[in-house]
Amino acid sequence: MMDYRKHIANGSMLNTPPVFAVYVCMLTLRWLDAMGGIATIEPVNNQKAKLLYDALDRKPMFTPTVRPQDRSLMNVVWIMENPAQEKAFLDTCKSNGVVGVKGHRSVGGFRASLYNALPLSSVQYLVEMMEHFAVTHG
Repeated sequence: MMDYRKHIANGSMLNTPPVFAVYVCMLTLRWLDAMGGIATIEPVNNQKAKLLYDALDRKPMFTPTVRPQDRSLMNVVWIMENPAQEKAFLDTCKSNGVVGVKGHRSVGGFRASLYNALPLSSVQYLVEMMEHFAVTHG
């Protein structure tokens, strides 16, 4: 699809490239380059993941569902030790402006996405909120 010779050979009828996705990819790569590239963003991503996983491992109320050697740096998933506290935790997240942490409908639990553009301060905020929740609901 990205080989324009094939488009020419097919009279521009091969397929319509996903223009918006290609454009967003370009913008993301330009942003990443302006940030200093992989060498700059990788240590920050490692720090974000370590901060959240350390908090999950410290608090028995929250249970990571992936073995340490298999954990993702981008998508952190966990469940509550006591499923009855899930709604209270989601309500706390919502009232503190933390959105999108509810896990997939087929597996439940929680998920935090730590993609490149998410600042470290957002992960720090989530961890502080989780620690406060653990103190007030533990």
